[in-house]
Amino acid sequence: MRKHRHCNTMHNNQLFRLATSVFVSATAVTCSAYSTEPADTTALGEVTVTASRDPYGSVIPAQKLDGEQLERLNSHNVADAIRYFSGVQIKDYGGVGGVKTVDMRSMGSNHTGVFYDGIQLGNAQNGQIDLGKFSLDNIEEISMYNGQKSEVFQSAKDFGTAGSIYLRTRYPRFEAGKRTNVNVTYRTGSFGLQNPSVRMEYRLSPTVSASVNGEFTYASGRYRFRYRKVFSDGTLAWDTTATRRNGDIHAYRLEAGLFGRPERGRWMAKAYYYDSNKGIPGAIVNNVWKSSQRQWDRNFFVQGSWQREMSDRYSLMVNAKYARDYMRYLNPDTTLMYIDNSFHQDEAYVSTANRFAIMRGWDADVSVDWQWNHLNSSMVNFAYPTRHTLLAAAATAWRRGAFKAQASVLGTFVWDRYTVTDGVGYSNRRQSSLARFTPALFASWDIPGGTGLSLRAFYKRIFRMPTFNDLYYTDIGNASLRPEYVTQYNIGIIEHLAPAESWLQSLDITADLYHNRISDKIIAVPKGTGQYRWMMMNIGRVRVLGLDVTASAAASLPAGITMRGRLNYTWQMARDYTDPTDNDGRAGTYRGQIAYIPRHSGSAVVGGSWRRLDLNYSFIYVGERYENSSNILQNRVQPWYTHDMSVSWLQPLGRTRLKTTLEVNNLFNQQYEVIMNYPMPGRNFRLIFQFDL
Repeated sequence: MRKHRHCNTMHNNQLFRLATSVFVSATAVTCSAYSTEPADTTALGEVTVTASRDPYGSVIPAQKLDGEQLERLNSHNVADAIRYFSGVQIKDYGGVGGVKTVDMRSMGSNHTGVFYDGIQLGNAQNGQIDLGKFSLDNIEEISMYNGQKSEVFQSAKDFGTAGSIYLRTRYPRFEAGKRTNVNVTYRTGSFGLQNPSVRMEYRLSPTVSASVNGEFTYASGRYRFRYRKVFSDGTLAWDTTATRRNGDIHAYRLEAGLFGRPERGRWMAKAYYYDSNKGIPGAIVNNVWKSSQRQWDRNFFVQGSWQREMSDRYSLMVNAKYARDYMRYLNPDTTLMYIDNSFHQDEAYVSTANRFAIMRGWDADVSVDWQWNHLNSSMVNFAYPTRHTLLAAAATAWRRGAFKAQASVLGTFVWDRYTVTDGVGYSNRRQSSLARFTPALFASWDIPGGTGLSLRAFYKRIFRMPTFNDLYYTDIGNASLRPEYVTQYNIGIIEHLAPAESWLQSLDITADLYHNRISDKIIAVPKGTGQYRWMMMNIGRVRVLGLDVTASAAASLPAGITMRGRLNYTWQMARDYTDPTDNDGRAGTYRGQIAYIPRHSGSAVVGGSWRRLDLNYSFIYVGERYENSSNILQNRVQPWYTHDMSVSWLQPLGRTRLKTTLEVNNLFNQQYEVIMNYPMPGRNFRLIFQFDL
């Protein structure tokens, strides 16, 4: 067996025996779970529970958007909503169907785990999840955790990322006497947007319900923009107006779920399908205004989750998933390079988690996950990689009075098999293996005296495996890559006020100071003497010092008026420490701010409701940044900010409710770019009709 030069490997048989013994030992644990007091049996009707039963779930609270908060944000997809979290940057290539990925605290998109109803969305090919694909139509809550979710009763995968985003879909709820809910929504607006959707929910029995949700999206993607030109002295001009083309999208989404709430447990089964055909507008460079590139995506998965309190002292959770993804990329422009490549990904996943008690106030969990990934492609001399991943996590949570703590250790075992070819017909199969253990520690303290003040801190060491593209992409991949490590330090403070008998209903303020160290960062570097051939290498080092501040408030005013507001601010110093010799003050990259990370960014949301009327205003600001670590004038990307407004009216129509919403986005028609040479839309409108039957 060939061993990677830079990886800590062991013999395959030894590693398999070790991992197997860990799996058997973990799943054999049948110790007790946290003992809860028996609940009263008083009938309360149907109650929506939004908090976890885990008494340690607030060690590091999440940033959350849920329910009507999401509806008020003038957001069409998950990526647009996440912009309103602090510490987040979205890479947005523009348009309705443009790719949108998330970067938390400058650690890179690959270090962010995205979970859909508790099970992680996977992409072994490039490690990134396009959040622009996920509509808000069936999303009930979005939550974001730095470090990891503050629970111990969870899958091993939940411990395996530097930051996590959780998407929770709508759970069917019924008014007394109803067995069916139907929601019909129609959106239309600028860029030729046509977006109808239907959601149906059924109560099959007192404990079982079902839902079906379908959506169609079409947009021409055409919008006018002014062409950006940067002069040698760094000054900026917008001297030409053009129309963005080849940004059309045709997409379908179909989702079905079964939900069960038996005594002392719950279960869920879900099927998801997404199909899109879209143009890729491309960058505006060298006076090239249009592109002919296209991409087709088909994403399908089925998943299930089962959880039960086996006794008053033991709980078990099992998750399983199968996913199959297809992607085709076409560049018919023969003047550059004709490309027509397709890729198929397959993923199988199963997880088990066991929660038990050591004593009252002290919980523990042992979780084991197994995942299989395979990638196939139409490319010549492709590696056809297969990966087996075994994750074993041990976690504990402890609470004594106002002090809470959580600690975990994650063991990761990876086996890869891939094909090596010499380009003339000879090929052979090779394999590699890896084993790593990574710790995490979280703590919080509620300051006594009824102040509502809490302190929190965490440390976490984690890594991400190189993706299939990093390792095996034809002529670019490097099979000797090491994992990319992140070390996180965080200290923070929380202030929660809920004045009694006051117009101010609540006030919450959080502030977190953090330091991230990224080592062995995987980047593309020129291969040989030319600039047209590249290879992935472990030569990157990044240091991040940042501050996140969030404030939210709700107030009740005379005449039945309610007000709400949310404010986020982020400061980040994210510097490249890769090459100390590259310190030329005119064009060097050493200690330069890394690409597309602003020093200052923030957002604000203000809204008010009166009777059936709802008004909302939102503002997003992203400061000056650079397109690479050479912080010179020619690479500077100008700050941008947008103002969005919406007004909604709720009108009862017998047993039906009609909600009409008018949105105006980018109210002042700012011309801006999130990614250089990818112009964003100017002022645009959206009209939404929602029928609840």
